[in-house]
Amino acid sequence: MSRDPRIGVMFDCNRAPEELPGFAAALEAAGADDLWVVEDLGWNGGVSAAALALAATSRIRVGLGIAPTPFRSPAVYAMEIATLARIHPGRFVAGIGHGVGDWMRRIGNAPKSPLSLLEESIVAIRGLLSGETVDLDGREVHLEGVKLVHPPAVVPPIVTGVVKQRSLELSGRVADGTILVEGLQPDRIAAAIGHIRRGGGGDNHEIINFTFLHIEDDPAKAAEVRATALAGQAGFLGVPVDEVFGLIGPAADVPAGVRVLTDSGSDTVILRPFGDDHLGQALAALKALGR
Repeated sequence: MSRDPRIGVMFDCNRAPEELPGFAAALEAAGADDLWVVEDLGWNGGVSAAALALAATSRIRVGLGIAPTPFRSPAVYAMEIATLARIHPGRFVAGIGHGVGDWMRRIGNAPKSPLSLLEESIVAIRGLLSGETVDLDGREVHLEGVKLVHPPAVVPPIVTGVVKQRSLELSGRVADGTILVEGLQPDRIAAAIGHIRRGGGGDNHEIINFTFLHIEDDPAKAAEVRATALAGQAGFLGVPVDEVFGLIGPAADVPAGVRVLTDSGSDTVILRPFGDDHLGQALAALKALGR
């Protein structure tokens, strides 16, 4: 790519929320561009986590990756997003997605059409954030004369975290960017971007690549970590574990791994550390990247 990518780090949902402010401040001091928080059923609340990270920093961009659309009405999402965007203009990215189907069923919010819910929600949220009065009688979303009293002066990007072809095309059609799932090899990244482009996503559509990170200098230990820690993602992606892409090895190898992702079309690379010392690994990777 002709320009350097944005480099960020994920605050994993397994970390206790009281660790987040210090984690975010340390990453900002180390030169990270982004910090992304997570919203999964039973873990930290995504909007409140984003608010904590924004309040603890002054420069870094904070992304919510991702809020499941069945969790809240798009009117509520828009209200929450607008509040953060007004207080921290230009520093928040609103990520939304389908949510895990079984989790949505367990809370009684499984939609009849996840595709319709996601598209209608993005259309509604974008309209509300732009200060419009929204009337929408869709397949899944029903809003009547809803308008934000305090829309943001700077409307934040709305990005999706999606995996399958029709959802990727939807993202290209209505979103500002797409979060690609961890572990994709370059050919699958290119295929995903192709679906986004067919949906209408152009050069300004941000491709955000979440990628596993584990700093380990011992090759044997790195191979053991890969075989065990990435087995679940291998099953999700339907590939052998050695075909799951990840930055697992010495910190000196991180820049080359990031280049693989950027050469495949990624605009933003979000490191997802795992193991015991998430912050230490993130700081080592950022230093290797010249931050």
